[in-house]
Amino acid sequence: MSVAASEAVQQRRDARVEKRRRRLAQSALTLFATRGYNVTSVDEIVAGARASKSAFYEFFESKEHCFRDLLTQEGGALIHDVLASAASGRDHHERLRLGITTFVLSCFERSSVARLLIVESVGLSAGVDEVRHELQSRFAGAVAEEVRHAKGHDPFYADKEPQVFGRAVVGAVSDTVGYFLTHPGYDADGLAESLCRIFAP
Repeated sequence: MSVAASEAVQQRRDARVEKRRRRLAQSALTLFATRGYNVTSVDEIVAGARASKSAFYEFFESKEHCFRDLLTQEGGALIHDVLASAASGRDHHERLRLGITTFVLSCFERSSVARLLIVESVGLSAGVDEVRHELQSRFAGAVAEEVRHAKGHDPFYADKEPQVFGRAVVGAVSDTVGYFLTHPGYDADGLAESLCRIFAP
């Protein structure tokens, strides 16, 4: 078999393996978000993915490892999108509003991911807490940096301590989104605008 043919075979094999991993991850994400981490079993995850238990353990050491991997990948992608959107703003005011708005809208659009990040991950384990805190720190750090630059010329932020403000934004926005994800009745656009009026008037 030629080198090119061997590479083609390997690529097809890798694609099948990745497809199997994605099916398991999607099944786990759906179940963790809809039923909750504690009551979801590995048996249910593999049944939802139409896969075997051995396939699950090929990719994940445990149910918690699966959750942590999902939180890292999916939660990380959500925060990346938030920061990328915020960075496109022309000034600190627009960047803060874009960051808050994108976070709220993304959480409503990707409610399964948001439930993992905001609801299911809280207090699950030290390892999961570490992932969640790292993701929150990225968001809080970006907010703090904008406040640091704004203090000298924007009266609203003049007396704000950047790190405290950054953490306050992430905490308040996450808690508010978490509440309205589990208590429907407030649309995402209206919620984002209300939060922007508080933190980026």
